[in-house]
Amino acid sequence: MHAEASAVVTKAVIRAADRLKVSAPILASIIGVSEATVSRMKRGEFELEPNTKPFELAVLFVRLFRSLDLIAGGDDKVAATWLTAPNTILDARPIEKLQTASGLGDVIAYLEALEDDFGSKLIQRKGRVTTDVDLEL
Repeated sequence: MHAEASAVVTKAVIRAADRLKVSAPILASIIGVSEATVSRMKRGEFELEPNTKPFELAVLFVRLFRSLDLIAGGDDKVAATWLTAPNTILDARPIEKLQTASGLGDVIAYLEALEDDFGSKLIQRKGRVTTDVDLEL
């Protein structure tokens, strides 16, 4: 089970970083490994081990990606732009906040609050997402 979790999380964090245009040095900083380790992860030569800090941080980064992907409607360019744009609520560019464990937690909390607000305003109807206002017309 550990080997499976290692492979899944390692591939997921690399894919999330690629889709968000997060560079290897920044990903290394986010998950607490060296840039060389990130390169080995990309080549399939290294997998993160469960119950380690890098593994846990990688899981959080994937969680952040999933929330941001939902909010951005699956548009990787929008999501990547959001990460690098100044954010007054976070008082920094999100990509800068992600490079500390507490900052990563802050960004996830912010996105999940947005996601909850966004989700509560949508209703799924016959495979089509509509807003409450659309249904009143």
